[in-house]
Amino acid sequence: MPGEILEIKVHDGPARSGIYAKKETPALLSLNELSSCSDQPMPYDVPWELAQWSVEETLKKAEKCEAEFAVIHGAKYIDLRIKCAQELEALGHQALIVANGDQLMQRPRDLVQLILELREKLNPNTALCLPFAEAYSLPLLAYMGVDLFLDSIAEYYAYLNIIMTPGASYPLDQYPLLELDLEQLIEYNKKTLDLVIREIVANIKNGTLRNLVEQRSCASTSTMSTLRILDKEYSSILEKYTPIH
Repeated sequence: MPGEILEIKVHDGPARSGIYAKKETPALLSLNELSSCSDQPMPYDVPWELAQWSVEETLKKAEKCEAEFAVIHGAKYIDLRIKCAQELEALGHQALIVANGDQLMQRPRDLVQLILELREKLNPNTALCLPFAEAYSLPLLAYMGVDLFLDSIAEYYAYLNIIMTPGASYPLDQYPLLELDLEQLIEYNKKTLDLVIREIVANIKNGTLRNLVEQRSCASTSTMSTLRILDKEYSSILEKYTPIH
């Protein structure tokens, strides 16, 4: 089974920086450079039986798959998500995409529980990818242990005439910050994501990622809620990764 192994170089809390496929992590990937196994997509809020079927079909398709990434399904059921991830890992897949990422971002408690349980129960060298994340949410996601992100949101937002900045996203018809055509806006949004990733890596290396997380988490109620839940209900996990001086 092909696939790169994430080599972790340094921790800052639960966040990790390392090397994956010759890229320094956390890293931003382009959709066109991503090869992933076929899977059985499923909406987030469905009955358990449908979610289980999605997991079973995804695992069948992943058995002989030679692609780099496999997809974690299970809808809103954390136990099914963990089962799917562990079985994909047992098949040899060491880079996993978390499905329904956009919906998870709107459900802070589910997001925290899933990402932290995945990090606790999977091999630490298995890379986690969360697609379609806002620029301002990347520091918090990296802080929880997400390693890889996709830049596809940059193009999607550009088509909606939304400009991305490190601290917020603005509809240009309401906030005319710059005059950009579609291609320029796509490029601007990609550069924003790239800048934030560079900020994250630099802060991890300097042991200051938590400061960046607190600055950016006030950008939305969902990220604020996510950080609150993380601190209040999962402090023991955070403390485990915090060095005592």
